[in-house]
Amino acid sequence: MNLRHMEAFRAVMLTGGVGGAAELLHISQPAVSKLLAQARKHAGFALFERVRGRLLPTPEAQELFGEIESLWRGVERVRDVSRQLASPRQGTLKLGVSATFATYLVPKVLAELMAQMPELNSQMEILIAPIMVDALQDRTIDLGVALQPVDHPNLSRVQGYRCGFSCAMRPDHPLARKRAIKVTDLRSQRIITSPSDSPYGQALHRVYGREAPDLQLQMQVRSSASACWLAQAGVGIAVVDSAAVAGGTFAGLAIRPFVTAERLSVSILRNRYRPLSLVQKAFCSTFDAVWRKDMGHE
Repeated sequence: MNLRHMEAFRAVMLTGGVGGAAELLHISQPAVSKLLAQARKHAGFALFERVRGRLLPTPEAQELFGEIESLWRGVERVRDVSRQLASPRQGTLKLGVSATFATYLVPKVLAELMAQMPELNSQMEILIAPIMVDALQDRTIDLGVALQPVDHPNLSRVQGYRCGFSCAMRPDHPLARKRAIKVTDLRSQRIITSPSDSPYGQALHRVYGREAPDLQLQMQVRSSASACWLAQAGVGIAVVDSAAVAGGTFAGLAIRPFVTAERLSVSILRNRYRPLSLVQKAFCSTFDAVWRKDMGHE
């Protein structure tokens, strides 16, 4: 007897007849009768006897029903787990992110994801690229959200985006009156930038282009958040990636787009040999929606 035969037999035992079993299983009465006949054939003994128009289970059927009920509790548990996996309310998600995404974008994604999955257990760590690569390989994290390309044969890029640049300054700064900032506007201004010995700093150096020798680049930090904090203190103008200042995170600053064709690569990364779970796919989908809403101009 296969599970379908057992299901039909169990339905008749529970409802007392073929009609009730058909309603319980949402199939026709002839279909139930056919399944019962097949079940009898495979069992090798009679399951029911008809007495005065009613189906009465044989003693063998009664004993078999007890075993099938025990089995069916396991089948129902499998169905429950399957439903939960298909539409999860819980699960685990371990993320490693570049610092620029920890200020707004990834927290926003997690907030929306946890509204869909109230029992989700999540973990977010700020990691530099080499540590992110190691963590993805040894499965310490499930996904990495990286700024700048991260190439490794054991990693796979799930989604990719391009991120531009912005200028952050105090609202009373003269350049805050402009709708957008060009590199020539930065002459005679103190600029908060990043050291050129990092890929991020090298990208900024390409942004400044031929104007770089004439710019005041003495104030250097390695974090976009640190650059913005310095700008809030009035140290100068911070030139940062637009993801770092998305969503009005730094409410005390005037944020203006920086006019440049230079773009930074943004990647969601996974271990190439570890398929995405439904929770991880949901994160990627939600990240995409948040990115399009908050960074759609990029």
